[in-house]
Order: sequence, then structure tokens, then C-alpha cells
Amino acid sequence: MTRTALVTGSAGFIGYHLCARLVAQGWQVIGVDAMTDYYDVRLKERRQAMLLQNAGFRAVTERIETPGLLHGLMEEARPDAVIHLAAQAGVRYSIDAPETYVEANLIGTFRLLEAMRAFPPAHSLLASTSSVYGANTDMPYAETAKADTQMSFYAATKKANETMAHSYAHLYDLPTTMFRFFTVYGPWGRPDMALFKFTKAILEGQPIDVYNHGDMSRDFTYVEDLVDGITRLIDAVPVRPATPDDVPEGDSLSPVAPFRIVNIGNSDSVRLTAFIEAIEAATGERAQQNLMDMQPGDVPATWADATLLQSLTGYRPQTPVADGVARFVAWYRDYYGV
Repeated sequence: MTRTALVTGSAGFIGYHLCARLVAQGWQVIGVDAMTDYYDVRLKERRQAMLLQNAGFRAVTERIETPGLLHGLMEEARPDAVIHLAAQAGVRYSIDAPETYVEANLIGTFRLLEAMRAFPPAHSLLASTSSVYGANTDMPYAETAKADTQMSFYAATKKANETMAHSYAHLYDLPTTMFRFFTVYGPWGRPDMALFKFTKAILEGQPIDVYNHGDMSRDFTYVEDLVDGITRLIDAVPVRPATPDDVPEGDSLSPVAPFRIVNIGNSDSVRLTAFIEAIEAATGERAQQNLMDMQPGDVPATWADATLLQSLTGYRPQTPVADGVARFVAWYRDYYGV
């Protein structure tokens, strides 16, 4: 029997890869995307055009915060799974334009929760971010660790999404998984992210801005590994515990709701200098580096504990950074004719 998924943010970097995987697996996919101009819309249009070559994909170009939109789609399609990726992204942009984060991340997610309350899917999966760990320095980050000290408004809206979703899961018995992403990269990536900006600058012979004088580390996660994690989690549906004591040790399952938080990361914190070296190796060019202070809202390091993901799905992301970077650079050269 064919299953249906509603995916928000379907023309985005992660959304495109996820929709392509779901369609290939035989799902009927309804993709909702506002095609905003936060970055080059032509990139989103190209991703969506490729998805529309599949009979199993339908595109809805609209903002998720539009009153009644998601309610109508849920009533019409009655999807088996909802995967919520749409959001205003970017740590630094949230300092300049915080209201856009209120509209997309808070109001948009609220509209989705209300639509799912009216027409419950078998499983709702919503994107969060490693940024919610904020000032927490106890690494690798475990889902059960304290995450109350967000350092950017973007991260604060994502933490709010987690608590909003938990309340709906508890009140309306909506099985919900929040996944926390760790620095996703790969082909068709976002132009505002480091790999894209560094590759472009290096190939054009321009300097790159290296923050905190290069003393930073990230758990870089290849996009296809992330999609593997998401698709495997669709059938790992959380169940409300009979009693609070029934939550397994190390599991982020809520003691009062069918709700869980899962890290999806490579479980390997890579220094920014090593990441730049991988780009240099893939491009065959040396980077000119502008060493700069840390930017407001940023954190010096991230590192995922992916034990829970592996215990739930039998899977753990594993693409080495050098391989993933090389695939991105090959895509970039082909796409831009460099």
C-alpha cells in the first residue's frame, strides 16, 4: 500500500534530498515550500523542478504560516507521516531579522501542530538543531542533556518548537519525533553555509573569513546520511510510556507523551582548519584566510552522541568529511561550470 508524506521546506537543501529519497522508495509526497529569497531562489526552483519530474511528487508553493493552508492539506491528503523542515534558517540572520523567525518558525510550526491535531498522522517528525545545546560544553551532546541556554534567537525558536510539539504530543496523543541536525553539508547545499561560501571564494581566488581565528569544531553531517537517519526514524514511532519509570535509560522519550528527541550527527567533531584543508584538497587550491573574532550567537564546538539514533534504527552516519566535501566540490563545479 502506497504511503503519503507531507514535507514542509521541500525545495530546501535537506527537503529536496529527503523528498527525492521518499519518492524513490515509493511514497506519494506533497511538498510545501514558500520559495523565499533568503538565498538564490533559482537554486530552490531547480531542486523543485527535478522533484516534479517524478509522478509521486506534488508541489505547493505557499508559506506554512498562511492560515488554513496546512489544515486544508492535512484534511485532503491525510498523510501517514509529516516531516517538518520548513524554517527560517541561519544563526547570524536571526540577529538582523528576528521577526522572520517568529513568523516561519513559531507561527508556521503552530499552524502545523493545529493541522495535525485535527487530522493526526501516524508519526510527525520535526526538525530542530544542534544549536539548541547553546552554552552547554558537556560533549558529545546527548539528547537528555540540559539545553536551556540558547545563544541565538534562531536556536531559541527551535527550542520553542520542541516544547510546543511536546505539549501537543502530550495533550492530543500525537506521536512526535524531533531531530536535532548537526552542520549538514553536501551537493545542492545552501549558499549561506561555510562549505558553499568557502568553495566559491577559493575557486574565485578570494579570501575566506575564518571566525574565532579557526579555533572551532563542528560535527559535519553529510546530507545523504542525514536523510538515511530521517527515513529510518519514520517507522520508529514513539509510544507514551505507561508510567514515567518505563522510559529506557539513555532514551529521550518523554515520561508523559509519545515524544522523543534524536540527534542526527556524524559523532565526530572536526576542527574548522581540517575542514578547510579538505576543501583545499578537493579544489586543488590554497585558501587565503582572514582570521576573525567569533561572531555573536555562534558556539565554538558541536559534537553529537548518536547512540540513540543507532539503537532506534540500527544506523549511524559515517561519511568521512573528506569524501563528502569532495562530492560537494564536484557538484559545485558541474552546476556552476567552474
